[in-house]
Amino acid sequence: MSRGLEIERVYLLGAMPLIPANAEIWKIEQGYFDASATGEGAPSGRLRRITHASGAQTCFHTVKQGSGFVRIETEREIAADDFDRWWPLTTGRRIAKTRHRVLTQKHTWEVDVFHSIPVLLAEVELASEQESVEIPEWLARFIKREVTDDARWRNASLALHGVPSDSPTAS
Repeated sequence: MSRGLEIERVYLLGAMPLIPANAEIWKIEQGYFDASATGEGAPSGRLRRITHASGAQTCFHTVKQGSGFVRIETEREIAADDFDRWWPLTTGRRIAKTRHRVLTQKHTWEVDVFHSIPVLLAEVELASEQESVEIPEWLARFIKREVTDDARWRNASLALHGVPSDSPTAS
């Protein structure tokens, strides 16, 4: 189990950039537990199944605390059987996306294409709050705006509420 800070910047894209050839592609399914469920043993956080280009799958249970630029993240890999057993508990609170992971000189940029909603997001994790972000050329012109501090663009909110009604979406 890993527990640490997630220091992440998130950007809404207006169109899909031309992804560099060195990108790693993941198919991701995420489901969120009912945050209103209480009681001993009530699960919290999210489940994630990643299908890698090779077809191999890895599953995780993650709990995030806080909002905005810096959050506390506790994540553990779980067995596929556990994922399958808990997945029905996320019904109605799910997203699916294709993630393009691009390693640059300093960072790994992730471009997410959501399957059932018209949204494209790019994100990058940083080592510290003071670290500056250098947006790669292949991505820069596609950024509509930064949405790091707008919780409506977090994956959990997209799974629960869909695209924010007062915001133009990526197409």
